[in-house]
Amino acid sequence: MAKGFRGGGFGGKSPMGGMNRSDLMKQAQKMQEEMLKTQEELENRTYKATAGGGAVTAEVSGKRLITSLVIDPDAVDPDDVEMLQDMIIAAVNSALSEAEKTSSETMSRLTGGLNLGF
Repeated sequence: MAKGFRGGGFGGKSPMGGMNRSDLMKQAQKMQEEMLKTQEELENRTYKATAGGGAVTAEVSGKRLITSLVIDPDAVDPDDVEMLQDMIIAAVNSALSEAEKTSSETMSRLTGGLNLGF
């Protein structure tokens, strides 16, 4: 074995801020725990959006599932079902977009901008 070899290159102090392997593992574990907690909190949130001046209100969960859809009876026009369909799609997509945006921004802050697939 070569003199001074410590296996894996992590023995003692490293050029990465003076952290040893144990410190690095503790920091990674803490970050993982924070990320899991934050993900759970995000999944438990609800996001609401409206369309058509409030004629349609959609609510989605952080898991990206529709949890509520409210349609104002005045918005139901049998001669213009297409407009109602468009309002539903707009409200749902807006709520889903807000959920995604909030999740991405929150996880980005937590990971310091690193893209870890969340």
